[in-house]
Amino acid sequence: MIEVKDVVKSFDGNVVLNHVSTEMRDGEVNMIIGQSGSGKTVLMKSLIGLHDVDSGHILYDGRDLAQMKSKDIRMLHREVGMLFQGSALFDSMSVMENVLFPMEMFSQKSREEMQERAEFCLRRVEMPERVWNLMPSEISGGQQKRVAIARAIVLEPKYLFCDEPNSGLDPRTSLVIDALIQDITKEYNICTIVNSHDMNSIMEIGDNIIFLKGGQKEWQGSRHEIMTSTNEALNDFVFASELFKKVKAANKV
Repeated sequence: MIEVKDVVKSFDGNVVLNHVSTEMRDGEVNMIIGQSGSGKTVLMKSLIGLHDVDSGHILYDGRDLAQMKSKDIRMLHREVGMLFQGSALFDSMSVMENVLFPMEMFSQKSREEMQERAEFCLRRVEMPERVWNLMPSEISGGQQKRVAIARAIVLEPKYLFCDEPNSGLDPRTSLVIDALIQDITKEYNICTIVNSHDMNSIMEIGDNIIFLKGGQKEWQGSRHEIMTSTNEALNDFVFASELFKKVKAANKV
């Protein structure tokens, strides 16, 4: 579990996170949503230590990020998996080499053990053996995302951060990636945090949704609770399109 307690973050006197408190639970897809400028990206970067907060606390299973020494932070980062927007695979490395890379950097496993783990993760995300030696440019965007997920989980993380995981993907592939993230989260009891503006993802896999507005937590609940929410700001954001307005109306019947 990650706990956010009364966090404030500002840049040049401009408050971006204004006393935000929330929690993100293990075995759930925890989604941070909100309009551009709402503070969701700053919150995610603060969670992983890229921004030092002005005040408040971020706790990883009770461990205060602000109180950690450099050695402790390095150890924490070994428990964290990252799925970057656009996948961010290394162009000069093959599919297999991309997945092996985190273990080569941080693991004490033997070469045989690393190879076995990488093969397991690639199979888990349904990447066939025939593509393992291909370069990222030789596979589709959806396949690149699968490889990025395999790389993110290869060190068996307790926490998985996903930044706009469906960016650049077609709707059908997005659904597949959403299902994969959800399955892995529950299968391995990972605390998964997703920064997203994709309404389909929110409605499909949002176990715990944190809606930010103007740097403050405006609402928190599940994808099921969104359907019955009376929060005007949330409804204006989630049900902005005519399609989702109809979905909301149909749910009331």
